[in-house]
Amino acid sequence: MLERVRIVLVNTSLPANIGAAARAMKTMGLVQMVLVAPKIFPSPEADTLSSGATDILAQARVVSSLDEAIAGCRLIIGTSARSRHIPWPLLNPRAAAAQAWAELPTGEVALVFGREDRGLTNDELHKCHYHVHIPTNPDFSSLNLAAAVQVLAYEMRMRSLEDDQVEAPFWGVDWDIDAAPAEDIERLFVHLEQVLVKVDFLDPENPRQLMTRLRRLFLRSRLDTVELNVLRGFLTAIEKSSK
Repeated sequence: MLERVRIVLVNTSLPANIGAAARAMKTMGLVQMVLVAPKIFPSPEADTLSSGATDILAQARVVSSLDEAIAGCRLIIGTSARSRHIPWPLLNPRAAAAQAWAELPTGEVALVFGREDRGLTNDELHKCHYHVHIPTNPDFSSLNLAAAVQVLAYEMRMRSLEDDQVEAPFWGVDWDIDAAPAEDIERLFVHLEQVLVKVDFLDPENPRQLMTRLRRLFLRSRLDTVELNVLRGFLTAIEKSSK
């Protein structure tokens, strides 16, 4: 199931970090690398720093946006080095691996890493179901991108090697409907914002944190495809009635 884990690197500046991340992945049995608008790729430097993991680099997908990178994923976990103004469900690396492992039987999981200098933006983190924080030494918290990949890849491998590999599904019971994929959830948020503006519930000139809190609410609930379609139908009905 490790082949279903996507390591997503967003806007990486140094090709050496891409190569070192590929090495970290291969040592732990992960194979899917997705690069979102890397500064330089492909690169001989990336090949060199991969220390033989050039097959990971050769099959890496390069996309222009995070939405493309996470399309089709059941679960999205984003790395975050700092607390947020609006708190988001937060896991440590071991708990993140356990959560990912529980959901891999029914779909792909994305582990998303940000830029070397500033990590992921708030907008990017708002696309994630969970955030994961690596509890580094508070007196020296600087962690190289590839090292962060290594930590999470290691936890995924250790989870895969545990003797008891029978996990309860996310809700403790087999669900009757597939989880809504990331791209459909994004379309819901676009539709929701349009309707809230139309009925004068959301002021686009002064949105405050309304959409952020609604994102957190719906991502925390883990919508399935039928539930998402019900919500989209409800929003369409509101649009028709408000004409």
